[in-house]
Amino acid sequence: MKKLVKEFTKGIIKENPTFVLALGLCPTLAVSVSVANAIGMGVAATFVLLGSSVIISLVKGFIPGKIRIPCFIVIIATFVTITELCLKAYSPVLDRALGIYVPLIVVNCIVLGRAEAFACRNNLASAFFDGLGMGVGFTLALILISAIREVLGSGKILGHTLVNGFEPVFVFGMPSGALLVIGLLLGLFNLIKNRKT
Repeated sequence: MKKLVKEFTKGIIKENPTFVLALGLCPTLAVSVSVANAIGMGVAATFVLLGSSVIISLVKGFIPGKIRIPCFIVIIATFVTITELCLKAYSPVLDRALGIYVPLIVVNCIVLGRAEAFACRNNLASAFFDGLGMGVGFTLALILISAIREVLGSGKILGHTLVNGFEPVFVFGMPSGALLVIGLLLGLFNLIKNRKT
């Protein structure tokens, strides 16, 4: 049980996809304009990570080594298609907001990297908790970045005004604002890590 907890927590802190491994930055930059978009993208990516990790862990013994990556992509694409169809059916507004970045989860380096580096080499329980931890870590990173951008860029969070008369800093609503926030957070987390060591 301790090992499974460790597999889960490493994706949130020690091997966070965004702040430690610096993976999946393209969707992070694009959808982190609002917390609502960040939660939607995080849940979508977590579902794909979890589903693909579980299936790849179950079928790893049947996949020949030479066609391993194409098989992983087909499995991941299946979960992405399920996610995309559910978004279109149940949340068309979120589907339009996330745009092309949901189908691009198929080639997201977080998902493919976990399939190749972890799910195909470990048992079902470990793959499940690794996928869940990586998904939660990615979601929390997206929420943190988007909360900072939304508050500073519009003075609101989830549509609610925080401070009356706040003058928004419009750069935080632009892609350059995303780069600025991610850079500052990466610097902050590296500073904390270096102080601990």
